[in-house]
Amino acid sequence: MIRKLTKHDDEIVMSFLGDEPSINLFIIGDLEAFGYETDFQELWGEFTNTGELKAVLLRFHQSFIPYAKGSFDIEKFGEIMKSYSPKPILSGKQEIVEQFESLLEIAPGRKQVTYFAECRTDYNLDTPQLPIQIARITDVDQIMELRSTIDEFSLNDSTRKMLIQAMETKTGRTYYLEESGKFIACASTTAENTMSAMIVGVCTYKNFRQRGLATEILQKMVKDVLNEGKILCLFYDNPAAGRIYKRLGFQDIGMWTMYR
Repeated sequence: MIRKLTKHDDEIVMSFLGDEPSINLFIIGDLEAFGYETDFQELWGEFTNTGELKAVLLRFHQSFIPYAKGSFDIEKFGEIMKSYSPKPILSGKQEIVEQFESLLEIAPGRKQVTYFAECRTDYNLDTPQLPIQIARITDVDQIMELRSTIDEFSLNDSTRKMLIQAMETKTGRTYYLEESGKFIACASTTAENTMSAMIVGVCTYKNFRQRGLATEILQKMVKDVLNEGKILCLFYDNPAAGRIYKRLGFQDIGMWTMYR
């Protein structure tokens, strides 16, 4: 049976999602921030014959994230997505979302697959030696200026607004190093919730690279977040970057697939 879930289901839902808090970072974060009863967010759940939750589907505007433990009703979830958009934005754990490819007639060029890694321990972390600080809203322009120098980053009109919103709602933070009053390296978290947080926006000005600045920032960030009882996670598609994160204690836990 599949039905719309409400705030009365929250305890069951969070217990279900909590087995994989990194993989379910976005669902958990969106539910904690916006709840079950808004015009832009909905959650459906599929239950077994004995009443146990076995799968969920989140809609956030036109984006969908399914999550399941074992088999689930792909056709019914697909019908829900198609009723909102013939070409929904779909993302999630690779082995789950790829089951929708033929059902939703997704074009191959829309598919992006990245590694998904998490860190649960500070065993591999050293104590940072540099004066790392946490950014405030008044520092947003500095963060945006630094990010704009990175070719791999895609910035748009909403990026600045989302950065401010994350700081205001405490769903994200940015750590940075500066020299002569100018940001030279920084890293951020996003989608922070009571269980997990994701690392994004790791960057260093080109003239300051190869000094381990980003690594220093990450060590401070990871220690702080782990000490709050949360798990850190991140996407990466560059094996070289992956090796750096693994030296800090991150481990691959699967692949994340997005259909744009």
